[in-house]
Amino acid sequence: MSTNIVMGETTNSRNKTIVMYLLTGSLIILLMMVFGVLMLMAQGKMIEVDPGFFYEIMTVHGTGMIGAAALAAAAVMWYFLSKYVQLSKAILITNFICFIIGVVMVLIGIFVFDFAGAWTFLYPLPAISAGGWATTGATLYLGGMLILGVGFLLLYLDVARAIIKQYGSLGGGLGWRVVIGKEKGFGPPATVVASTMVAIVNITALTAGATVLTMSLINIYIPTITIDPLLAKNLTYAFGHIFANSIIYMGVIAVYEILSAYANRPWKANRPFLIAWNCSTLFTIIIYPHHLLMDFALPKWMIILGQVLSYANGLPVLVITAYGALMIVYRSGIKWDIASSFMFISMFGWVIGVVPAIIDATIVVNHVMHNTKWVPGHFHMYMGLGATTMLFGFMYYLAKVNKKGKETTRDTISFWMYAMFFIGLCGTFLFSGKVGAPRRWAEHFPEWIPYDRMGAIFGIFIVLAVLIFVIRFWNFSRSIDYKYQEKIGPNNHVA
Repeated sequence: MSTNIVMGETTNSRNKTIVMYLLTGSLIILLMMVFGVLMLMAQGKMIEVDPGFFYEIMTVHGTGMIGAAALAAAAVMWYFLSKYVQLSKAILITNFICFIIGVVMVLIGIFVFDFAGAWTFLYPLPAISAGGWATTGATLYLGGMLILGVGFLLLYLDVARAIIKQYGSLGGGLGWRVVIGKEKGFGPPATVVASTMVAIVNITALTAGATVLTMSLINIYIPTITIDPLLAKNLTYAFGHIFANSIIYMGVIAVYEILSAYANRPWKANRPFLIAWNCSTLFTIIIYPHHLLMDFALPKWMIILGQVLSYANGLPVLVITAYGALMIVYRSGIKWDIASSFMFISMFGWVIGVVPAIIDATIVVNHVMHNTKWVPGHFHMYMGLGATTMLFGFMYYLAKVNKKGKETTRDTISFWMYAMFFIGLCGTFLFSGKVGAPRRWAEHFPEWIPYDRMGAIFGIFIVLAVLIFVIRFWNFSRSIDYKYQEKIGPNNHVA
């Protein structure tokens, strides 16, 4: 089953909310990168930072980067998915309001009331900080995260509702009839398939996150009401790992749509494509135990399942998408620009980012490497060269299709500066992990410091490149006409 709904007079987006999502997300990403550079400079003894403040920066860096990237990626998904199904703009705005409220609460909890429990907020740490922070800081942080989660949960529930209405069920959105052979040809558009997968995994993740956040908030004020710590940790990592991974699955929608448009070749959802996405839907939900391989109390079957499926999850969608991207552009006569270049390099970042992740998921390696900088190395590669490049590419694409984006040599230089220096930054993390440098430590031994300093230098150039991307998009956002004249959705209107 395939649906192709024309978007009115142009393919431009003039949706003010989408631009607001992207501008907010990119500004927060830029700020979080600045915090990341400050941490590297502190570890490298280039500046003096109080250890307590270091852990506050570390907490906001991890929380803010994932939240901001998820916000921008949700805009990508909403923009393209609204061509095929009828989404609610009211829900989109509600999520943004929840995001802003949650961010303000999180920032106050961290920088005013000194919460520094990292994004993992592992129970019972928020309530038992050994004097590190008061209950007000923990309450604001956990409450802000809960409000953020509720906003995103509403958004994904609306995505699921719209897909069910258009395709009959979530199975219809994943192309089950084609997968099992009851229907010939191709399944729903790639955008619909990816969005269905994201809705399923993130509704699961956010429900788990809301559960552990609520229980932790109750425990702060009624200590006699407790939760099993191992269950709490499972819920926390199920939430965090799934939600973070979904960012690239939302971002890849831009790859499907933009490369297809540039190459003038449709990205068809054939049976192997649909099988790959169905596999990743299942695997993404149940592979998080590779973060818990050192928890001896975890059932052995969960550890084995986490390792085996971590290997498997890195292949289906990645291989199908990377191969598909190559085939889409091969001999297509595509005219490369910054947007299409970002889309293509994101495939490289995704591929190489998965490799150290799979290595770390091996139990014998994990026991040695998981608490080192090897893990930030793979994650920054996966996110910085994979997911965020999709987001920056989409920003340039929006500027171009609205005829407001005339690229310059500065854009080209910034693109290559970002790509090359991000590879260098990830390399310093991986080498730090190789020599045993721990992650989440404010103080480093002398033998680890050279890698920190190299990473800080690379990070400064990355920040400069992203600053140019954000300024370009800011100028674009000020110059466009926000009259929303598109006709989108099954009934050619926005809900």
